[in-house]
Amino acid sequence: MKRKTFQIWMSAVAFMLAVNLSAQGNGTAGINEATQMVTSYFEPATQLIYAIGAVVGLIGGVKVYNKFSSGDPDTSKTAASWFGACIFLIVAATILRSFFL
Repeated sequence: MKRKTFQIWMSAVAFMLAVNLSAQGNGTAGINEATQMVTSYFEPATQLIYAIGAVVGLIGGVKVYNKFSSGDPDTSKTAASWFGACIFLIVAATILRSFFL
């Protein structure tokens, strides 16, 4: 009796799986649509990264200027880290753009 019940359950699972797989097709259309969506959002995201970088760059510039004006001894370290962060942001956005598009 248990074996018969097991066979019925396995048949039902196989039937549902077959119906589900046949309804999905080959999935190429979904992958192409997802690729198009990602590439369409990439340009605005890149512009947003550049805008955020500009704001952070201005804030960093003001911070370096304040340290320089007050005669703080570690001004060069702050300026170097600020400059390095700006360069990294620009290079990272460019590399990501060339990698994904």
